[in-house]
Formats: sequence, C-alpha cells, structure tokens
Amino acid sequence: MAEVGLQLYSVREDLEQDFEATLRKVAELGYKGVEFHTFFGRSAKDVKALLDELKLEVVGTHVPYTRLLDHLDEEIAYHKELGNKYLIVPYLTEEQRQWDDLFANLIRIGQKVKEQGLILAYHNHDFELTEKISNRPVFDAIYDAVSADLLQVEMDTCWVYYGGYDPVEYIGRYRGRLPIIHLKDMARDEQQKAITVELGQGEVQLHAIADAAIQAGVDWIVVEQDFCSNPPIESIEASLKWLQQYAARGGNIHV
Repeated sequence: MAEVGLQLYSVREDLEQDFEATLRKVAELGYKGVEFHTFFGRSAKDVKALLDELKLEVVGTHVPYTRLLDHLDEEIAYHKELGNKYLIVPYLTEEQRQWDDLFANLIRIGQKVKEQGLILAYHNHDFELTEKISNRPVFDAIYDAVSADLLQVEMDTCWVYYGGYDPVEYIGRYRGRLPIIHLKDMARDEQQKAITVELGQGEVQLHAIADAAIQAGVDWIVVEQDFCSNPPIESIEASLKWLQQYAARGGNIHV
C-alpha cells in the first residue's frame, strides 16, 4: 500500500514564515510523510525531533545538484542524522545539462551514497522528455547510463505528461526502480503553458496514474503543486481530499 506525502516546496512561503507551525498543519491534514527542499538553517537533530513528535516520516530531500557535487559528505551526514534515505536531484539548470558529465557525476555520487547506506534518486521536469540523446529522451538516457543500484527514479508524472509522453506507460517501464512518484495536476494558460492546479482540477489522468503507480509497487505518492493560485495550505488540503476520495473508491493508498 502506497503512503501519501507532500513535497514541502508546495508550502515554501508558509514554511519560511513559521516552519514548525506549517509542519504541524501538514500533519493535522493527514499527510503521512514530507519531502524537503530546504531546512531553513535548522539542524538535523531539531528537525528529526519535530518529525518524531508529529509522527511524520521523511520521504526524501531534494538536494541541489551543486551541493551533491561539492558538499556530498556534509549532505550525507545531515541526512543520516535526520533518518532520511533518499537524496534526490531536483533540477538541472541549462548550464548543468552537460549530459556526459552528468552521467559520470551521478555514477560517482550514487556510489558514495550507496556506500553510506543511502539512495540517490532523480526528479524530472519536462525537459528530460523533450530533449533527446541519439533520438532517445534524456529521461531514458539517464537511467540507461546509470545503473539501478546507483540511481532510482522519482517520476514527476505531470511533467512526463506535459513533455508529451504517457505517464502510465512510463511508470510501467520503470517498475521496480520507482519508489516515489509526484502526483500533480495541470491546466494550460492561453499560451498552452502548464499551470499547476489542485488534484482533480486539471487535465491529467490522475486515476490511471495512481492505479499504475500502486500496481508498480511505489512506496510513496507525493503531492506537489509548484505554484498555487489559492493559499497553499488550502491547495494541499484540496489535493489530499482528492486522494482520500480516490482511496474511498478502492485506491490502495494509506490516507
């Protein structure tokens, strides 16, 4: 049974204003775990104490690629103390998209992370689907170049969809290497650009994606809304209600 988590980037302004109160609200709403993108200068010990109090699990942390390159030992030590096993590459700038260098660095980082008992994963956007290497999406080229024991998949299913591919097919393709998915919905503006919206308010086929993820054995279905037109806490509450309704209709998730 998949657990439901929240990528805290969705409520980043609230966290910056009041870190503790925001995490308490996330727990009160019913999320089982949280995925971090920053800790706002707090120690691993203090964050772990708060999570333990709130009975929130750490899903993973989005660690900037430059931190993994230049401060890997420090990141490993912090996350071992926190009790987090997933270090996740969150995004690559255009300058960082030197693919041969990236593949070599992911292998090196993945080996060191593995030696320390942690797991490296990669979170995609749409450019990994639209950019090609030898007529193959970068998304697939990354996982061809780096073995599963060194790099796991955190699939952002909305960006796979927006990139022009079928998330259900991609979930099946990476079954066994896919511990976490991001479940996200989107609409489009007048220029056909993606606008992230609450689950169930857009065009993404969420039921099919959630069903496929559960069949593929994912551990976590993580809600993320990159930008919220409504107050972020209201948005994440609405998305959790969609997942609760999905569970009530037979979806095999823990909410």
